[in-house]
Amino acid sequence: MLPIAILAGGLGTRLEGLTGGRPKPIVDVNGEPFLAHQLRLLSTRGLTRAVVCVGHRGEMIEAAIGDGRRYGVTVQFSRDGDQPLGTAGAVRHALDLLDDAFFVTYGDSYLDIDYGAVQQAFESSGRRALMVVYRNEGRWDDSNVRLVDGIITAYDKNRRSPDMAYIDYGLGVFRKSVFESLAPGEPTDLAAVYQRALAEGELAGFEATQRFYEIGSPRGLAELRELLAASHRR
Repeated sequence: MLPIAILAGGLGTRLEGLTGGRPKPIVDVNGEPFLAHQLRLLSTRGLTRAVVCVGHRGEMIEAAIGDGRRYGVTVQFSRDGDQPLGTAGAVRHALDLLDDAFFVTYGDSYLDIDYGAVQQAFESSGRRALMVVYRNEGRWDDSNVRLVDGIITAYDKNRRSPDMAYIDYGLGVFRKSVFESLAPGEPTDLAAVYQRALAEGELAGFEATQRFYEIGSPRGLAELRELLAASHRR
């Protein structure tokens, strides 16, 4: 399986008062840091290598997770440095630690999906990028993707339209070349990279059928805690 880059440099401002002063990826979820749950899930889905891109208070994340082996994943860390690099800039900064192709996800996303099927779809597409999407219909957040016959025809977080029924799931696959054209050290958002790949005809799509979970909001954090508690009871 391909390695995965986990974007864990966010400030977690929407969780203010719930993090206990910790970075969002290590907020307590049922007695463990969120990232521990995320890494353990990835391990059960066949992913064994992760590069965690850290920024604000990144040393706290490193201390909490260590080398990741207790969760079944070998973890390396890529540090933004003094200046936040944005989601795409952080990936650009971490390229030396990644293979020619790799997954990218967020440090607040819990995605129970068949990663092998996603990787196979990416490799079969012959394109340099793939975005996983979910038919959202505005339920968990504003939909921002148009998918027609399995093809992504529009993606925009800022200019949404009524025919956008899907949402960015929080998981992508990329070739290194997608990021190598970015200026090193320049803050860049991953959304802009997706949009450029779409414009160049290099963005494949994969439709997830299982809903996503995230801890980017108090509601999302509560939902994940309940999901994991229910799973433990079973």
